[in-house]
Amino acid sequence: MKAEKLAVEGALVFTPQVFHDHRGLFVSPFQKHPFTDAHGDELFRVAQTNHSKSRRGVVRGIHYTVTPPGTAKYVYCAAGEAIDIVVDIRVGSPTFGKWDAVQVDPHDFRAVYFPVGVGHAFIALQDDTVMSYMLAGPYVADDEKALSVLDPALGLPIPKDIEAIVSERDSVAPTLAEAAAAGVLPDYDVCQAIEKRLSGSLG
Repeated sequence: MKAEKLAVEGALVFTPQVFHDHRGLFVSPFQKHPFTDAHGDELFRVAQTNHSKSRRGVVRGIHYTVTPPGTAKYVYCAAGEAIDIVVDIRVGSPTFGKWDAVQVDPHDFRAVYFPVGVGHAFIALQDDTVMSYMLAGPYVADDEKALSVLDPALGLPIPKDIEAIVSERDSVAPTLAEAAAAGVLPDYDVCQAIEKRLSGSLG
């Protein structure tokens, strides 16, 4: 499995080996030892898995978790095709305001690691796009917040041939600047401390 750093500090992309034969394919999108080698001494502890299915044009995000409690994510595309986006919204981060994007699909099975406190968005490029998530903490609806995925200051890479389909919540979400002014964004140092606490043996 190949691991690479993304433009957002702490974010990683993993590309596993895919084994094809006459029956189909076999792949391991998450692997303990390559993750440990790339991320550090701690391992990603899975508290919950999620699964979403989207039609072409659906744009989800920018979503983030109130920190604390915070959570980290490991995401890959199990069907269809998407652009997966990590946005650094951690106040005090060396890459605050930067983003990076990874094209994900069930051919290369690239997976993206989202450290605690960053924002997550994705754009479904095909109907029936399935995104599979592993979370380091449980999902709590009241802790989930959103920023505008259409924030012109961020300029996220929504293809020009895509008419964005967003939820009502996401359509009225504040911009990054508005959220920063309101003091509701995660603090980088707090996120770092929480990530270390959430990490641990997969058992």
